[in-house]
Amino acid sequence: MPDEEIVRRIAGTTGLTAGEAARVIEDVIAWYGESAEEYVRRRHGQLQTYGTRNAEAFRIIAEELAGRPVKAPPLTERQLRRIIYG
Repeated sequence: MPDEEIVRRIAGTTGLTAGEAARVIEDVIAWYGESAEEYVRRRHGQLQTYGTRNAEAFRIIAEELAGRPVKAPPLTERQLRRIIYG
């Protein structure tokens, strides 16, 4: 169960019930709960599905990681490649 204070705040500002607000919060926490490595692998696979070449994929992933609520340390193209290919 998420912190009661944030549940009250989300419920109060959105008109959701406390139960609905808690479920939304849990969903958001789960979405952002994956590690940087998990995110890189998942996102690289998505980008490859749409034909994005590695150099462009690595640039996109690095930019996205920098904008996440809990930022990952800056990763070089080489570090991203090692996460994906070992």
